[in-house]
Amino acid sequence: MFNLKLVLSIFLFVTCLWCPAQISISYNAQENTKKALTPELLWKLGRVTGLGISQDDQNVIFKVSTPLMEENKFTSKYYQVHINGGESTEISDYTQLLPNKNISSDGKYKIMDKPVKIDRVYGSDYYTDLGKSTAQIYTALDYRHWDTWNDGNFNHVFFGPVLTSDTSYRDIMMLETYDCPQKPFGGDEDYIWAPDSKSILYVTKKLSGTASVQSTNTDIYQYNIVTGKTKNLTEPNKGYDTNPSFSSQGDLAYLSMSTDGYEADKNDIKVISNGVTTNLTALWDESVISFNWSKSGDKIYFTAAVNGTIQLFEVNFPGISSKTPAIRQLTKGDWDINAIVGESGDNLVLTRVSINQAAELYTYNLSKNTWLQITHVNQEAYNNVGLCNTERRFVTTSDNKKMLVWVVYPPDFDANKKYPTLLYCQGGPQSALTQFYSYRWNLQLMASQGYIVVAPNRRGMPGHGVAWNKQISKDWGGQNIQDYLSAIDDMAKQPFVDKNRLGAVGASYGGYSVFYLAGIHNKRFKSFIAHDGVFNTQSMYGSTEEMFFTNYDFGGPYWEEKNKKTYTDFNPINKVAMWDTPIFIIQGGKDYRIPLEQGLEAFNAAQLRGIKSKFLYLPDENHWVMKPQNSLVWQREFFKWLKETL
Repeated sequence: MFNLKLVLSIFLFVTCLWCPAQISISYNAQENTKKALTPELLWKLGRVTGLGISQDDQNVIFKVSTPLMEENKFTSKYYQVHINGGESTEISDYTQLLPNKNISSDGKYKIMDKPVKIDRVYGSDYYTDLGKSTAQIYTALDYRHWDTWNDGNFNHVFFGPVLTSDTSYRDIMMLETYDCPQKPFGGDEDYIWAPDSKSILYVTKKLSGTASVQSTNTDIYQYNIVTGKTKNLTEPNKGYDTNPSFSSQGDLAYLSMSTDGYEADKNDIKVISNGVTTNLTALWDESVISFNWSKSGDKIYFTAAVNGTIQLFEVNFPGISSKTPAIRQLTKGDWDINAIVGESGDNLVLTRVSINQAAELYTYNLSKNTWLQITHVNQEAYNNVGLCNTERRFVTTSDNKKMLVWVVYPPDFDANKKYPTLLYCQGGPQSALTQFYSYRWNLQLMASQGYIVVAPNRRGMPGHGVAWNKQISKDWGGQNIQDYLSAIDDMAKQPFVDKNRLGAVGASYGGYSVFYLAGIHNKRFKSFIAHDGVFNTQSMYGSTEEMFFTNYDFGGPYWEEKNKKTYTDFNPINKVAMWDTPIFIIQGGKDYRIPLEQGLEAFNAAQLRGIKSKFLYLPDENHWVMKPQNSLVWQREFFKWLKETL
């Protein structure tokens, strides 16, 4: 469905080097008073994004976005901080400080993207005398995607001389019906200049309509600006090919999945050098999230989930010595590395998070293996907030496997007391459950309200080998559901867990999990919360927009006999007769991945069965909750429900 990748833990508060706070948000907290994290405080935190290292190699440029609750929007400011830390300085125009990837290396040309109207969709497109018509006419799928209806516009890449107006730029895709950047999340990372300034590389799926929604086959194309000819560089591969990046030596690296239609396939790093393609991670039993070339061009740094965290790795190129492993893990700890911002000398600038801390920027010294935190945007808040202890727990599953379970305890945890406990069900379904930091599904926030949180790395999660990750496809209601029960049953044996006050919560596939557990839990749970969850696999297949996802994960359409198990045994709607527990259902109105009707069907079923239930409808939100005020409503209703029912 989508892979969300976030992370970190209190280990960094013990081990990291701290500098005096530079940018800070005022929280009016009393000195030396540790308070519980609240939704209101969570939504005051500054959100840090590393933008790059300045051209003089001395400063890190970053953005801080802050919610403006009264105005229901975000504001952003830009800063720079020295690579060795110290005071941060606000800057008005960061673009002059960073290299511009969209300008060719010879300085003559610039690339950009903009939408181009290709297809007729509206009634007024067909009938010019009916200019006020709101009709939309489609003859194929791909009529809507994520949270937007197809209006006939497609993103195209243009190029032209730097000093020429944008209106004179040339469309390199020649008015064909495909997107670059890729919708809905692609940006200008989807197109780059070749080092010789003679060609442009871009990522797209050259399929449209019904064929497009059934395939993940994106390719990397090379457009020659002199001849106007285009070459497909990755044509043999039928899955995703994304994120092209040239080394300082002129070698092209990119991310690649091999299976068409499988969005959560193993993601490998491939390199094209002198016309030969090499898969650098083919024999490695994990999946790459992101990568950066080293400045020297002889190795690639990358991030990947491993053992319930996201860590930094490196792989040499073009070859390795007999004494050096092909892939080496560089970092280890209870945190997530969310981004590689850049390289300066022996230092990599990285974004790190944990369950207890939102994103901040750090340098990692490759020679000394040491960390230095260089931004402290939210330090004042964390100085006054009680931190949660996180525990790695290993549980034996029903098929006798060892499963990692993250357990998050309230800040003032007392083992002599009994606590209500939440089973957190991760979405994806194949997204890593790590030391992530979310502004909605925030495990520190949940624990700070007095709940123990149990977060299993069930089947279907990267970081535990390719087979563990892949197992969940076509088995949604199978082993992974048993993994959930193994985790909560194990924790319920602990004397400090109130086994009469257990809840299960989750979104997306996690919402599906909650709906399914509601029909099979055998009175384990006292309360459920499901957000944008799949309630009816048959109607989900008939209304979702990325058909490749349901074709792969469900096995195919409901009218084919071979897929019967998905639409009967694994369909939550067929378990409703066993529902007996209060349930809170949340649904976004602009969620076209798991459409509105899924939540409506579930709420109708609960109400008509006489089960205590509540429905939170967010008409202008998609699969996520993005607006600040809606997010606070979400948080307040979430904990209000738990207080009432648990």
